[in-house]
Amino acid sequence: MKNIILIALSIFTLAEVNSQDPPLILSMRDRARVIDELLEDKIKNILPELMRREGMDMWVVVSREYNEDPIIETLLPATWLAARRRTILVIYDPGEGEQIETLAVARYDVGKVFKQSWDKEKQPGQWKRLAEIIKERDPAKIGVNMSDHFGLADGIVATDLRQMKENLPKKYQERITSAQNLGIAWLETRTPMEMQIYPQICRIAHQIIAEGFSDGVIQPGVTTTEEVVWWFRERVRELKLVTWFHPTVSVQRQDPQSFDHLRSFSKAPEKNVILPGDLLHVDFGITYLRLNTDTQQHAYVLKTGENDAPEYLKLALKRGNRLQDIFTGNFKEGKTGNQVLKESREQSIAEGIKPSIYTHPIGYHGHAAGTTLGMWDSQEGVPHKGDYPLHLNTAYSIELNAATYIEEWEKEIRIMLEEEAFFDKGGVHYIDGRQTEFILIGK
Repeated sequence: MKNIILIALSIFTLAEVNSQDPPLILSMRDRARVIDELLEDKIKNILPELMRREGMDMWVVVSREYNEDPIIETLLPATWLAARRRTILVIYDPGEGEQIETLAVARYDVGKVFKQSWDKEKQPGQWKRLAEIIKERDPAKIGVNMSDHFGLADGIVATDLRQMKENLPKKYQERITSAQNLGIAWLETRTPMEMQIYPQICRIAHQIIAEGFSDGVIQPGVTTTEEVVWWFRERVRELKLVTWFHPTVSVQRQDPQSFDHLRSFSKAPEKNVILPGDLLHVDFGITYLRLNTDTQQHAYVLKTGENDAPEYLKLALKRGNRLQDIFTGNFKEGKTGNQVLKESREQSIAEGIKPSIYTHPIGYHGHAAGTTLGMWDSQEGVPHKGDYPLHLNTAYSIELNAATYIEEWEKEIRIMLEEEAFFDKGGVHYIDGRQTEFILIGK
């Protein structure tokens, strides 16, 4: 199993020899091998402990083609781009010291992990076969993906849930329960093997940002922010990657325009020409090997005669870094997102920082499952998602901004930062570092 991971890492290492070179990306075939080995490892070595932690001895994941449960997409092999017909996966934990069973109520294996457990000729009814499997194992709890507050854990549709219940004896109908916390645990937990690769995925994203914020792409006085946005989209495709959201590039400069979240992310002018003296901001993410990045960084466009960004902007960036330190320093296993948000806001305000914190989990999805730590328009806490506790071995996009009044510009600016980080027993660690200096354009 380790061989393909080592191949992936060796290719990534070659990409690091010269940071100016384009990132080297695995072939589609090698990507599939990596994805499948990561999946097999996680199901074998991580899922049993998660099921026992959440007290769930059977997990049934049901999905139909083109109406996929968000979780089933993370359980399918790399060569399955969607569920087929109705796909039913059953995971059963016989108990401590026993290996979990992974069954497919389908006419064929689902990858190497989920073994065919339905012969249509012997038992024509797919739901009837599921009922047989359940009765044979007699689970105390039958978890299905339904949740009032977490969309990623609410993947079973009404029709499938109804038909599943109709085909079960009453005593098993009564054992059906929400697998919300198990589903979140599966999605949010990062494995040691994944964390071997995740730094390199984040590095690819950083390299693309550095390339986009360079003289090779931006000609001050000519290039618009919208042109840079579409350069990012094209560059991602050239590298045979995808982005999970449309990037944004915005400008803060010495003008009367005040910062506004909605304007920055959805109402920015298309003809915004980049000029010397501009403070640029990008929000950009990629999906690779089923893992996502979500990064925000800043660049400064040098004026004639300048070799560095002005000191007042560099001080503003340091204030943003300080807010990051305060925030990540408050992470502790078992705390809720709302607790960390409250403590971090109080501490940063006491230090004279004007904070806005809106951090989210990241992994299989960009805005992923787990605890939400603020939203830009919910700085007093986020109901339900913000009440979910922090668990170890989870990853987050540390997303926030610090406002600073710039006397030279006679206005307030925002240093908007976002970097991937991993939370384990040692605390919070940036997966591929964080921005502490501006990218300089025109040096």
